[in-house]
Amino acid sequence: MEDEYEFGFSEDPKFSVERYEEMIRNHDQYFFDAQAFENIIDYYIERNDPAKALQVVEYAKSQHPFAAVFLIKQAQLLVVTNKVAEAFTALDKAALLEASDADIYIIRGNLYESMDRYTEALENYEKALGMAEETDDILLHMAYVHQNMGDYEMAIHYLKECLKQNMENQDALYELAFCYDVIDNQQESIQFYQQYIDNEPYSYAAWYNLGNAYTKLGLFEKAIDAYDYAILIKDSFASAYFNKGNALVNLEKYAEAIEVYRQTFEYEQPNADTYCAIGECYEKLEQMDEARAFYKKAVRMDSKLADAWFGIGVTLDFEERYFEALHFYRKALDLDIINADYWFAIADAEYKLGHLPEAELAYEKVVELNPLDVDAWLDYSSIMYEQERLIDAIEVIANAIKNNPEAAELYYRMVAYLFAKGDYNEALANLELALTTDPEKHYILFDYLPQLQKNKVILDIINRYTR
Repeated sequence: MEDEYEFGFSEDPKFSVERYEEMIRNHDQYFFDAQAFENIIDYYIERNDPAKALQVVEYAKSQHPFAAVFLIKQAQLLVVTNKVAEAFTALDKAALLEASDADIYIIRGNLYESMDRYTEALENYEKALGMAEETDDILLHMAYVHQNMGDYEMAIHYLKECLKQNMENQDALYELAFCYDVIDNQQESIQFYQQYIDNEPYSYAAWYNLGNAYTKLGLFEKAIDAYDYAILIKDSFASAYFNKGNALVNLEKYAEAIEVYRQTFEYEQPNADTYCAIGECYEKLEQMDEARAFYKKAVRMDSKLADAWFGIGVTLDFEERYFEALHFYRKALDLDIINADYWFAIADAEYKLGHLPEAELAYEKVVELNPLDVDAWLDYSSIMYEQERLIDAIEVIANAIKNNPEAAELYYRMVAYLFAKGDYNEALANLELALTTDPEKHYILFDYLPQLQKNKVILDIINRYTR
């Protein structure tokens, strides 16, 4: 039987869909031109119904067997439904019909990229580049592939090429910032974003990334200026408010930071990280009730946020509620067992509670995790000294010096312990080392053993270095 109806591309897409669904209900056969079929397929894709879209593709292929577009659509849908082999087959057939269609090579490149077959992915993207009218997304994918290969310099090259094609490609802007982070080249990052802003002064993303680059270099005032421009252009840019808050924290402007953090709530739902950041600001302002309230909000929202549990502990520690603080420190530690700061806080709290063996074990863990923490070594050795375990205290400081040969504090503490043990010659030798390292810190020795201020030999040696 001849086709009963013919529907052309001039028809409203919605009408095409209605007529197609009527055809299915009636188990009939209508003819649609290629554009009408494309509209119907896109309709189902937009409604996230790949099964129906694939069904339409089969009808379209039967009526238009030489139209490569439907094989390309089929490949896209097969990718979505994770039928990779069938997708490759569809693309091969499409290439036989229309070898110059860039979409064939873009989809094939995507498939190879997802399979970590990077060389083949790049080969297909290169082919697509020579055929496509708009190339920024292809260049972006080539950058992704080079990132996955660990070649960040080449990724940066393609990201810059992408932005030459489309200055408003936000993904490329953010990926470029990421690549500069990985290769730790914030200066070049700043230079790029400044040049970019000269051409696109209203790009909030560029100002934001510039702010992030300044932050990583510790240029917090400049970072705040950049974040302010991003906010001026897009006043609902919650991430810019949050990062501005972080920059203010680094400048110890805690009250201002709280206000900026709170502004994020006007543009996005409150989240645990922001509550935790506000809590930390109140903690720095020594407003512990408010700090604890925000830390508690953070853990109610995200029970796995270790820093918030730790923050609650810090507020209790400040109020000399050491036993309660320990409970929260340990909850933080359960979530991040290798965090040296958490171990340090536990060691300090155990010491304040008079639990010296527990404190000693915790300090041992701190210096194991972070052997560059001079304060931890000093506190660790103090526990030994207080228990009159001078040999152990000296051994701890000797290990500390091995790990921190430039830390004068350690040499001065060694001098104190050696004098206490009666090893005067060795003590004087270490005093010379301490004074050579930093003569201005000689007061540390007297803080620890005040009686040495009357020792003429020591004073003579110190005077030789401090005159």
